[in-house]
Amino acid sequence: MRSMRAAGALSYPAFVRFWIADAVSNLGTFTSTLAIQLLLIETLHADQTEIGLVRAAQWLPSLMFGLLVGVLIDRMRRRTVLIAADAAAGIVTALIAVLALTGALTVGLLVAAVFAVGIAMLFSTAARQSFLPDLVPVPVLPAASARLEQTWTAAQSAGPLVGGALVRFLSAPIAVLVDAMSWVISAVVLIRVRVSEHPPAPVAGRSVVRELREGAGWLYRHPTLKWYAVSLHLWFFFNSAVNTVLIYFATTELRQSALAVGFALACAGITGFVAAGLSPRLGARFGVGTMCAVADWLTPLGYLLVVFAVPGPAAIWWLVAGQAVFGFGLGLKGPLETSYRNAVAPERLRGRMNGCMRTFNWGAIAVSAPLAGWAAATWGNRPTIGVAIGGLALAALLLTLSPFRAAVLPPEQLPGVTPAQ
Repeated sequence: MRSMRAAGALSYPAFVRFWIADAVSNLGTFTSTLAIQLLLIETLHADQTEIGLVRAAQWLPSLMFGLLVGVLIDRMRRRTVLIAADAAAGIVTALIAVLALTGALTVGLLVAAVFAVGIAMLFSTAARQSFLPDLVPVPVLPAASARLEQTWTAAQSAGPLVGGALVRFLSAPIAVLVDAMSWVISAVVLIRVRVSEHPPAPVAGRSVVRELREGAGWLYRHPTLKWYAVSLHLWFFFNSAVNTVLIYFATTELRQSALAVGFALACAGITGFVAAGLSPRLGARFGVGTMCAVADWLTPLGYLLVVFAVPGPAAIWWLVAGQAVFGFGLGLKGPLETSYRNAVAPERLRGRMNGCMRTFNWGAIAVSAPLAGWAAATWGNRPTIGVAIGGLALAALLLTLSPFRAAVLPPEQLPGVTPAQ
């Protein structure tokens, strides 16, 4: 029988439209991620603590509402949620750009606006993760996930370059406006997605608290996923610490331009794109658990290269090398862990499982960002990054020594295998 290769996902029109919408919104998001930090540093003259507060505001909604959103997604039409959330994110992001262009933006207003965008992103991401299995059959999930991961990493490459160029030659608010347009375009494309969703389960007689407990209980009692979940929470906490101060460190201490920083960040996307393409085959050959553990060790290794950078002509190449190693690890594990957890989770629990995982992952960012900003302002950027590298190594060690190392995809999800085989 015909092998289920990555191209197979493109034979499903609904997935193709979903893929396009996802690509456009990701490109805008990576464009404004750099732009907002540069807006804080260059226009609002924010320090690391204020940068940490703005970053925390984006992810705080997950800590506050993530578990609830996971339950709600299981009760709602996911396509409708996606359209509404993307449109809302576009409107609020446009407001940030307008306030910045008119000189009315303050750190406090930016915190409030980013918090609102974070709520929209929470609903959008929750719906996206649980919507994918409605777009393609189970055997095509790894290929579809790999496509999305490759596009995400391509946006990770292009976005910082576009953002850095827009900031360098136009302004940071214009780069943020590009992100607003991307959210609106995504919503318009999603309107054209036609698919038969699994109907939401009946609400009558259902308890939100009971459903929250059921989803969390399933995840943290699962023999392999519970170990991955804990390791991933640690990874998000310490990776956020690095990302909170990385751009500030590169622009102020290493004295790199917006364009140079954008170029370095783009390298993570390039290597991630390559790794995401290799990921399904490597996962099939060596196992999901083994490849995810290997990928996790690449994060502290990549940041170790960055922390040794010193001001001068060579600084940019230390940044490039570090981001290249980091991006390869991210692209390698992304399709594997997404496919694995969607494959092993029952459909009725998928939204809650993803919601629970996401709540603690993004919640870790909300807690870590202000702490890292304060630590960097108090003790310096390098010591803060160094401590975070130690934490990332601990997360990788936990995954390496855990039963998750033995995790493999179900036979019907292996590349080249169809259900009949």
